Amino acid sequence: MKILDRSFYCRKADEVAPDLLGKIMIKREEDVVIGGEIVETEAYLGSFDPASISYQKRKRKLSRKLYGKAGEIFVYMVHGSWLFNILVDEEDVPAAVLIRGIKPLYGLNVIRGRRKVKKEKNLTNGPGKLTKALNIDNQYNGYNVSDSNSPIVIVDYHKIPDEKIGRSKRIGVSEDLDIPLRFYVIRDT
Repeated sequence: MKILDRSFYCRKADEVAPDLLGKIMIKREEDVVIGGEIVETEAYLGSFDPASISYQKRKRKLSRKLYGKAGEIFVYMVHGSWLFNILVDEEDVPAAVLIRGIKPLYGLNVIRGRRKVKKEKNLTNGPGKLTKALNIDNQYNGYNVSDSNSPIVIVDYHKIPDEKIGRSKRIGVSEDLDIPLRFYVIRDT
């Protein structure tokens, strides 16, 4: 599998977010690999986006980290849960894609051990569940998912057809734009 290169992330968040669906998120931990297929994302467009922590060009310590290079990891805490984001767009645009969920494929025993839940579908089907299952916190800030030396990388797997991509408003935001910026894989029932 090929690691997605940095140019993949040098686009607008609402272009990158749906294109990440079907890709594989891999985290390497000592002698084990854990991760899975990305099945849900959200786009955060920058300082004009009321749901972004950089809204109206706020220059808080936390939002300054959004001004990095495309492909860099940005992890921050909300309501006691770490959220895993990937910076996108140009370096001076504080935009990111939140990875909201994956379908676990690698390291299932490790994931199950960290997420003691009865239903498999609840292992990594939310941004806080995902970071707990993969043991991700803010120590990963600044690594680039397009760098083969990064402990977390995104690799190409397959492209989800447009008709299999659901779109909706983002979840858990107090203010939102009038466009759907949450993207998810529509599963056959």
